[in-house]
Amino acid sequence: MTERPEKGVLDTCVYIDLGELDPESLPKIPSITAVTMAELHQGVAMAKTPAVRAARNEQLGAAMVDFVPLPLDAAAAARYGTLVSLVLAADRAPKPRRMDLMIAAIASSSELPLYTRNPDDFKGLESMVEIIAV
Repeated sequence: MTERPEKGVLDTCVYIDLGELDPESLPKIPSITAVTMAELHQGVAMAKTPAVRAARNEQLGAAMVDFVPLPLDAAAAARYGTLVSLVLAADRAPKPRRMDLMIAAIASSSELPLYTRNPDDFKGLESMVEIIAV
C-alpha cells in the first residue's frame, strides 16, 4: 500500500462528496481552489428549491471556514494555457472543461496532486498534473 500524499487539491466534486469518501483516500492536508469556491457559490445561486439552497449554503459556509482557497494566479493562468493545448492535442474540446482545467492548472502550478471523482475529465493532462481518482 502506498502512503497517501501529505498535501493535495480536491476538485469540486470531491469536496462536495467529502462525507461519502474514506479519509484515507485523501491527502493528509487537503486544499481547494478559488475556482471550487466559485463553483460552490454558483451552486447556491442555481439551487431550485429552498432546501437544496440551504444545504448548499451550509457546504459553502463550511468551505469558507475550513479552507483558504489556492488562487488562480499568474503561474496557474500560464499553466492553464498549457493544459488547454494538451486537451486540444488529445482531440478533446477544452471549452466544456474550463473550470476543471483551471482547477488542474492551480494544482499543477502548485506542484500538488489533484483528487477527483471524474478522472476521465482530465485525460491527456497526466504529463503536467498528477491525477488521483477517488
